[in-house]
Amino acid sequence: MPSPPRFPPEVLAAARKDLVIGLRAGTQPHRFIAVWAVVVEGRLFIRSWSLKPDGWTHAFRADPRGTVQVAGREYPVRAIRTRSDRLKDLVSRAYREKYHTPASRQYVREMSSPKSRATTTEVAPLPSARAGR
Repeated sequence: MPSPPRFPPEVLAAARKDLVIGLRAGTQPHRFIAVWAVVVEGRLFIRSWSLKPDGWTHAFRADPRGTVQVAGREYPVRAIRTRSDRLKDLVSRAYREKYHTPASRQYVREMSSPKSRATTTEVAPLPSARAGR
């Protein structure tokens, strides 16, 4: 299976730097929510902290399309559930490195729990979305 398209380097650099990105899961119109995101191996990953039944993880299961906002631009994306334990470990490490303030540590610990690890999701740009809007 071919690898999914990748975001341009400048988008990944912004996602590394910014504490949150905007996310709209699914294609129904609704507001963007702020989520913590990390870049691992040149790919953009998110995890759910709250695990709400009406949250983005469930919306992406129903429809894997959505939109992210990074550096003031919107990118149509496809959500890809991560099954690799190796990648999940790298994502956990990336969260610990990026979100290391005393106030963040509790959330990072919870986001490394088995339930949150299971929500590890790559958001990949749709092929026509590489340029952004």
